[in-house]
Amino acid sequence: MTQTPELPLREAAPAPATVPGRRRPHRAWSVAAVTFLTLIGAAGFASLPGLLIEPLHAEFHWSRGTVGFAVSVNLALYGLTAPFAAALMDRFGIRRVVAVALTVIAAGAGLTVFMTTSWQLVLYWGVLVGLGSGSMALAFAATVTGRWFTARRGLVTGILTAAGASGQLIFLPALSWIVERYDWRPAAVTVALVALAVVPLVWLLLRDHPADVGVAPYGAAAFVPKPPPQRGAARRALRALASAARTGPFWLLAGTFAICGATTNGLVKTHFVPAAHDHGMPMTAAASLLAVIGIFDIAGTIASGWFTDRFHTRRLLATYYGLRGLSLMFLPLLLSDTVHPPMVFFIVFYGLDWVATVPPTLALCREHYGDDAAIVFGWVLAAHQVGAALIAFLGGLARDAFGTYNPVWYASGALCAVAALMALVIRQGRAGAGDGRVIAG
Repeated sequence: MTQTPELPLREAAPAPATVPGRRRPHRAWSVAAVTFLTLIGAAGFASLPGLLIEPLHAEFHWSRGTVGFAVSVNLALYGLTAPFAAALMDRFGIRRVVAVALTVIAAGAGLTVFMTTSWQLVLYWGVLVGLGSGSMALAFAATVTGRWFTARRGLVTGILTAAGASGQLIFLPALSWIVERYDWRPAAVTVALVALAVVPLVWLLLRDHPADVGVAPYGAAAFVPKPPPQRGAARRALRALASAARTGPFWLLAGTFAICGATTNGLVKTHFVPAAHDHGMPMTAAASLLAVIGIFDIAGTIASGWFTDRFHTRRLLATYYGLRGLSLMFLPLLLSDTVHPPMVFFIVFYGLDWVATVPPTLALCREHYGDDAAIVFGWVLAAHQVGAALIAFLGGLARDAFGTYNPVWYASGALCAVAALMALVIRQGRAGAGDGRVIAG
C-alpha cells in the first residue's frame, strides 16, 4: 500500500477537485460516510451476544461458560482475521472483501435460529460471524483512512471508530426489546437481514482508491496512482507480523490493546447486561444503559481523534487506561435493580473512554510501521480481541463459580493500571510520521 508523505495538520489542504474552480466536498468524505454507515450495520452483529446469555441458558440449559466460549471464539476470530483482511483488501479491493464478509455474517446469524446443540452456536455465531465481522474490523477503517486521507487522519479514525458506538446505540435497545418481547430467534434474523441490506450500499457507493475516481487523497500535495494488487495476502500479513514482532513497541501496543479488549468487548459488552440482571435490573433497562455508553463513546472517540492530531499519544493512552480502571473498580458498588444517578455517572464516564484508545494506538502504528501500519494494526487488533475472548470466557466461568461478577470487575480494573504503565514506556516513533500531528504538551 503506497502512501504519500504527509503535511503538518495546520498546512494540509484538500486536493483540488478534478474540475477546476468547482467547490464541493472531497470524495474522501463520501467514502468515509459509506464506511461509517457500514460499520454502524456491523455493530448490530456485535450487539447481540451479551443479550443471548440468559435466553440460551434458560432454553437449552447451557452454562454461562458454554455460551461465553462461543462468544470468545467469535471475538478471537474477529481479531485474528483482521490482519489478513487488511492484506486481502490490498489484493482484491475493499468492496469485494466487505461484501463477502457481510454475506458470511448473514449466513451465520441466520443459521443460529435452527441450532439445537452448543457446538452449533460455536460454529454459526463463533466461527462464521467471527470471520465475517473480523473482515470488517477496525483494519477496514484503517485501510480507508490510509488510502483516502493524508490530513485529518486522527479525526477521521475517531469518527469511524465511533460508528460502532452509534450502531450500539441503535441496535442494543431494539434487539433487547425483540429478545424480551418475542424471543432471541427474531433478533438473530434481524441481524442477518441488516447484514444483507448493507451489501448493496457497499457495492454501489464504496470505492477502493482515490485514483478510481481521479482525485488525490484528501490533504495530499499530488495525485497518487493506484498501486497494483498486492499478491500473497497471507504471506504479507505474516511478514508484517514477523517484522513488527522484532520491535518493542509492537508488544507494548499489543499488550495494552489486549487489556483494552478485555475491559470493553470481553467484559462490559458481553457481561454487563447479565451482571445488571443479577441485581434485579430488567434486561431492557440494562441494555439501554449499555447503549447510552455508545452516545458518550461517540463524543469521546471523536475527541480522542482530535487530541491524537495534537498531543503525545503515549500520554493519552496512559490517561485513558488509568481512568477506565478507576471506573471499573467502582462498578460493583453501583449495580442495583434500578437506574440511579451514580450509575448514570459511571455510564457517562466509562462511555467517554470506551474506544478512545483506538486513534492514538493507530497513530503509533503509523509512526513505527509506515506502509504496513494497517496490517500491523490488524495484528494489534487481534491481540485486542484475544484479550476480549479470554475475559468473555473467563467472566462466564467466574459467574458460574462465584455466583457474582465482582472478582472480574476488580481484576479488570487492576489490568487497566498495568496498561497505563505499559503505554508510558512505548517509545515515540518518527516525529510526525504517519499522522500529520501538531504536537503540544
